[in-house]
Amino acid sequence: MTVHKEGYQTIALCGLFFVVLNVALFYFMPYSMIWLSWVFFIVSFLFFLFIISFFRVPRRVLTLDDNTIVAPADGKVVVIEETTDQEYFKDKRLQLSIFMSPANVHQNLNPVSGDVVYSQYHKGKYLVAWDPKSSTENERHSVVIRHSRSEILVKQIAGAVARRIVNYLKAGQQVEQGGELGFIKFGSRVDVLLPVGTKVHVELNQVVKGGITVLASW
Repeated sequence: MTVHKEGYQTIALCGLFFVVLNVALFYFMPYSMIWLSWVFFIVSFLFFLFIISFFRVPRRVLTLDDNTIVAPADGKVVVIEETTDQEYFKDKRLQLSIFMSPANVHQNLNPVSGDVVYSQYHKGKYLVAWDPKSSTENERHSVVIRHSRSEILVKQIAGAVARRIVNYLKAGQQVEQGGELGFIKFGSRVDVLLPVGTKVHVELNQVVKGGITVLASW
């Protein structure tokens, strides 16, 4: 397991806060209340470990198959339905949405190989990620990857906690399945818009792993 580069600054700041807070508490706290300093130490240390774990990048054997669409993120499948896309396709698409809790790995991966033909950031609200309106009203970044069989849209959506979406893809770029698409800090959601009729291999409330679980096949 490694730590994602997006976490370096956050981890450093949290580590500095942890050290300063606990040195101050142990120095200024009366001896009769030293137990309280230890309580703060344990709680703050566990919080620091959580921050480190949030930016973890586990070692995985990725699913690489040109006939499949692989999950771009860890989390739980919360939507499988037809919807009308107003942003790019302007027609009906099959939407699969993955909710990422703060405990999930938040690195996002390319679900297919192909050419990036669209990459657009949108400012927006911070509704809870499982709210259906978050797909069109929240802060988000959409990319469209043109596979040899069709185009798919992957949408990174900020949640009520998340305040920063990082996307590494630009129009004109060629990408490989399982390559890094981006990162979302803290709770969030990822939508995948597929052609209607695509064969789906997951169910609602199923827990999926980014780069491993097959969402659908051509």
